[in-house]
Amino acid sequence: MTTGRSKTAIRLLVGGALAGLIVLGLGLAWFFSGDEPDEVTLDAAVESLSADDDTDAATSADDQTAGDTDDSQSADASGDGIDGVWTVDSETGDFDYESATGSFVGFRIDEELRSIGSTTAVGRTGDVTGSLTIEGTTLTSATFEVDMTTLTTNDTMRDDNVLEAIEATSFPTGSLVLTEPVELGENAASEAVSVEATGDMTIHGVTQPVTLSLDAQLVDGTVVVVGSMNMVFADYGVEVPDGGPVVSVDDFGIVELQLLFTR
Repeated sequence: MTTGRSKTAIRLLVGGALAGLIVLGLGLAWFFSGDEPDEVTLDAAVESLSADDDTDAATSADDQTAGDTDDSQSADASGDGIDGVWTVDSETGDFDYESATGSFVGFRIDEELRSIGSTTAVGRTGDVTGSLTIEGTTLTSATFEVDMTTLTTNDTMRDDNVLEAIEATSFPTGSLVLTEPVELGENAASEAVSVEATGDMTIHGVTQPVTLSLDAQLVDGTVVVVGSMNMVFADYGVEVPDGGPVVSVDDFGIVELQLLFTR
């Protein structure tokens, strides 16, 4: 027989459990929902670079003594126009999900979570190397490599699943190679440009032809490039992870990049 005191205890236990589930649900909703970083845009990238330049300039002004050597190096670094070989700058800016102001490559994919609903998973890595060559106003070649083993997401609970899905241990490097020249236009050295670039992208050991939409701008000696393209993961033999709190994950997503180049 259940006594009055036992009933009260049961009510308290059930009530406490329900309250705990509610708090957990709210916590998960906060953790998974709405915390993804914004999509890349040229305006945001340029603004971040300008802010970093202002900080660097202030620091340099405090430390630098007058000298012809420093002035000469500064002039040579900035150069004129966009002609030449440009290398990915991995030193400028930061890479994290609160202030991704430097160079990075990543993806965005929609998923459905139990008791929470639709969210966006974002994965990125700042370990990007490569260069591009511009002759006059034509982008003639570009080659990039990405360290897939350092790919992280905006939720650490996803990270291991993502690395397993792309088999990063067996296929640690992703790459993109331009296959056709791109005309940038006669005003590319003085204003922002938007172009379509065709290349071969390799992920998970599979190479596919791709077309990326790119926006670029020369800002104080740095070429800022942002871009994106749609991607079907099955085309690269990648099975998107699910299970646990994940009800479903789209088999397609967006590959995005934000790259800074210096001559």
